[in-house]
Amino acid sequence: MKSNARCWTLPAAALLIVMLLLTGCATGSSDTRAQCPPVVEYTAADQARAASEVKALPETAVIVHMLSDYAVLRDQARACR
Repeated sequence: MKSNARCWTLPAAALLIVMLLLTGCATGSSDTRAQCPPVVEYTAADQARAASEVKALPETAVIVHMLSDYAVLRDQARACR
């Protein structure tokens, strides 16, 4: 019996062409600056008011932990620019 498995395999050149065509369809940009979120600037008065409000909270308040995470995210966004 003769095998017909070879008839069902694509040549390596055809696979290469398909891969090249698919990578040509990529829409992502390699410019990482476009992916940086904007950093909102707060006035000194707003920062002082926020600091006094956070100091009034108990240390076990969940919002205190969330604000420290937010500070890290802001630092990362500034570094991204």
